Amino acid sequence: MLNYAATVVASRPSFHSSARIAHDMHEAGERRTLAGGDELFVEGDPVEFFYKVVSGTVRTSKLLSDARRQIDSFHFAGDFFGFEGTEEHSFTAEAVDATTVIAFKRSSFRGLVHDYPEFADQLMSAMVSSLQRARDHMLLLGRKTPQEKIAKFLLDTAARLKKGDRIELPMRRADIADYLGLTKETVSRTLTQMSRDGLIRLEAIGRTVLLNDRLTLQQLNA
Repeated sequence: MLNYAATVVASRPSFHSSARIAHDMHEAGERRTLAGGDELFVEGDPVEFFYKVVSGTVRTSKLLSDARRQIDSFHFAGDFFGFEGTEEHSFTAEAVDATTVIAFKRSSFRGLVHDYPEFADQLMSAMVSSLQRARDHMLLLGRKTPQEKIAKFLLDTAARLKKGDRIELPMRRADIADYLGLTKETVSRTLTQMSRDGLIRLEAIGRTVLLNDRLTLQQLNA
C-alpha cells in the first residue's frame, strides 16, 4: 500500500520545468488585455474572479463620500489582487497603461491550490506582501511630509519594478497624488524641488525618474 506522501505525489501533475508550470497555471485562467483607463471591475460588482498581472499596471481605488478618489494600491507584473472577504468588490480596478492580466475564477481556488502547489506559494507570498504594503500605506498617509511621502513612493516603486535607479513611472502625477493623499500640484512642486536639490533627475520626455541620491531618499523614507 502506498504511504500518504507517495499518494500526494501521485495525485500531483508530473514534473515540469518552472516555465511549463507557470504556463499551465496561466492556462487555468482567462487572459484579458486592457488599454489604459479600462475598468476590470467596479466597486459593488460581485466577486467572481481574482487576478494576476502579467504585464502593465493596475490601480485599485475607492470613491470617497466627498467625490475624491483614494487610490489603495498599484499592482505590477507578478502581483495578485482582487481578493475580497465579501461577495462584492469594495474597490474599483482600472488599467493604468496597456495591461494584461490572468483572471482566475474564485470558485476554482481550491482546485488551483491542489493541482499547483507553486500557485499556493505565490498566493501566500502575494498576500503577505499586499498586507505589508497596506500597513505601510496607512502609515504613509499619516504624519509624513510631502517630500517624505514621495521619497518612499519612488524607492518602493523602484524596488517593485526592479529597475535600479532609473524608473519609468507608469502612472500620472494625478494618480500619485491620489495614492499619497496629496494634490497634483503638491506632487509636481515637490518633485521639482527634489530635482533642484539633486535627489532625483526628471527626464524631459515621459515619466522617467533617476534616483540620484539614494542615501538621502532613504533617510527621508526612514
